[in-house]
Amino acid sequence: MYSNIKYCQTDSFPDKGNLIVNIVSITNEAPVNGATVVVMDDNQNNTYGEYTTDDSGQTEVITLGAPEKELSLTINANIPYAKYSLMISANGFESVLINGVEILSDVTAIQNIRLMPRNNNDTVESFVIPDHTLYGDYPPKIAESEIKDVNETSEIVLSKVVIPEYIVVHDGPPGDRSAKDYYVRYKDYIKNVASSEIYATWPLAAIQANVLAIMSFTLNRVYTEWYRNRGYNFTITSSTAFDQKWINGRNYYNTISNVVDTIFVNYLSKPNIKQPLFTQYCDGKNATCPNWMTQWGSKSLADQGLTAIEILRRYYGSNVFINTATEVSGIPSSWPGYNLNNGASGQKVLQLQKQLNTIANTYKRIPKIAADGIYGNQTKNAVKVFQSIFGLSPNGITDFPTWYKISEIYVAVTKIAEFI
Repeated sequence: MYSNIKYCQTDSFPDKGNLIVNIVSITNEAPVNGATVVVMDDNQNNTYGEYTTDDSGQTEVITLGAPEKELSLTINANIPYAKYSLMISANGFESVLINGVEILSDVTAIQNIRLMPRNNNDTVESFVIPDHTLYGDYPPKIAESEIKDVNETSEIVLSKVVIPEYIVVHDGPPGDRSAKDYYVRYKDYIKNVASSEIYATWPLAAIQANVLAIMSFTLNRVYTEWYRNRGYNFTITSSTAFDQKWINGRNYYNTISNVVDTIFVNYLSKPNIKQPLFTQYCDGKNATCPNWMTQWGSKSLADQGLTAIEILRRYYGSNVFINTATEVSGIPSSWPGYNLNNGASGQKVLQLQKQLNTIANTYKRIPKIAADGIYGNQTKNAVKVFQSIFGLSPNGITDFPTWYKISEIYVAVTKIAEFI
């Protein structure tokens, strides 16, 4: 997956960042082989390269110019990322144009695209990605109570915290009836928001702290049915004044994706409070927010060596702790609680093998294996190929992120969770 890197002629930038484009069909989530990806500058005046997707619907790693990394590590007036445009075309599908793909130094941007079957007209679906929240001008969060008084004001409240498979994002302020609603996979939503709210170049602890805050904020909206109790048919908005910034069609980054895949069942709690903590925050540059986390402040604390939970306790109180949801919606079976590797056996291994074989019907690079409930070299190799396709560490061990990624792709290709 990360071999045969092709360099584009973007030498006006001092640093380099990477881009991978993943393309599937919107109708069956099958990878689109042979799609063409043309990389241009943001104004589409210069073309830097043309790439073709493989049988897994992926381009090779594309290396592009980016501003110096230091710009994303300090509060700075200069833009820390380069903007590119992508034109995607494939036989039998509508073309897609994306303006504003953000490339940061020293990290890999991941651009996922779902193509629509072509109608009689040669239409082009366009996405224009606005500036990152740490660089652009966005309204600050309107303050709300940290703990929602759901007993008095809400008709619907969940009995326990559940990780949803999908959430419905209203792409605008709550009262904007012209704004569209989008069904978004929970993990994809978190990756999108984190990539829109912080820089993927930040220290790991800062990324973890911010992802935990974003997830806890989101799960509070889910748990309290905040908007549905007010007559709306969505879970959350994309407005920074009311919620968090979600941008339809934007790329996310490998550093953020890896964190989300590892901790997506977690959220923040306080003792004797059932609902996830409503973790409001601000950037700490354009807006100040006493008693909330500031994003630049979290980065500074990570630079000082603080862990994610230590950072969060600085802002939300010393009694904050990381909680874990016991149920993940839309998943055939939960992770067994330990890594599966050579020598493992039993029902969980058998389920894993059957899911991999089903996925292999769509992703042909994954070899078919014997579904015998024994984790041997064949199973380990199939897992390793799966991991290489989906951006996981290709070690052949079914750990927490790998188990849930396999479950996610299995559900997608079998359409178990079809609701549209």
